[in-house]
Amino acid sequence: QVQLVESGGGSVQAGGSLRLSCAASGPFSDYAMGWFRQAPGKEREFVAAISRSGDSPYYAYSAQGRFTISRDNGKNTMYLQMNSLKPEDTAVYYCGAVRGLDYFSDQFYEYWGQGTQVTVSS
Repeated sequence: QVQLVESGGGSVQAGGSLRLSCAASGPFSDYAMGWFRQAPGKEREFVAAISRSGDSPYYAYSAQGRFTISRDNGKNTMYLQMNSLKPEDTAVYYCGAVRGLDYFSDQFYEYWGQGTQVTVSS
């Protein structure tokens, strides 16, 4: 079993940066990891994912070029560096753990954190 705890959310102005962390307990390196977000009134959407080794990152089109996903298996922690933030990035951000190779759909993720709020003002 894996337990996940997100941190690093907050309020920033457009153009600013935030770094989210997802601390895990359990067999962290057995899982690929992903970040999803959910804005009010919208479905949860894929943001980024990273393979078990950390060698292969994947991004949603909206995140490409602005966000960087990484992980440190020695520290059981995943990160999401978010730069050039826009008001449309406002959402609750969730980290999740997935065993299979389908990183892009939340239905395949086995474990989730509680979420961290990101608010970007214009």
